[in-house]
Amino acid sequence: FGGAVSETGPTPPLRFTLPMHFTSVDYVIFAILLVASVGIGLFYAFSGGRQRTTQEFLLADRSMSCLPVSLSLLATFQSAVAILGAPSEIYANGTQYWFLGCSYFLGLLIPAHVFIPVFYRLRLTSAYQVWNMKGVGPCGHVTRGFPVLYPSVTTP
Repeated sequence: FGGAVSETGPTPPLRFTLPMHFTSVDYVIFAILLVASVGIGLFYAFSGGRQRTTQEFLLADRSMSCLPVSLSLLATFQSAVAILGAPSEIYANGTQYWFLGCSYFLGLLIPAHVFIPVFYRLRLTSAYQVWNMKGVGPCGHVTRGFPVLYPSVTTP
């Protein structure tokens, strides 16, 4: 694979270049996926499904079992960036990345056993709905600015 020594000196290693643009096969696959996604959306939009309210649409009318909810949460936490980035992070910096999994496990136990049951009993779907409840007090009004303040403080 290159690097051999000849009479004129070492030969440079061979470089394999990949095309940096879509080929016709890429366009066909992209079009098929796009048409399939639009077709599924249109089918369920016009088939007269059961989803008539936002409660039914966003929360499945609170009638889903544990498995689909768990899979949805898993898909939310595991992004493509994490799947592609974790192996390279471990390769570059060693296995201390493993401790992130421990922190996820411990960090998710508290919300799962403290906050989620309270939200479920109050029929809340977001932590932001707590701010609109009566009796929150002055701290609730102060914390309304946190979603705006946090990115401005943490972004370099």
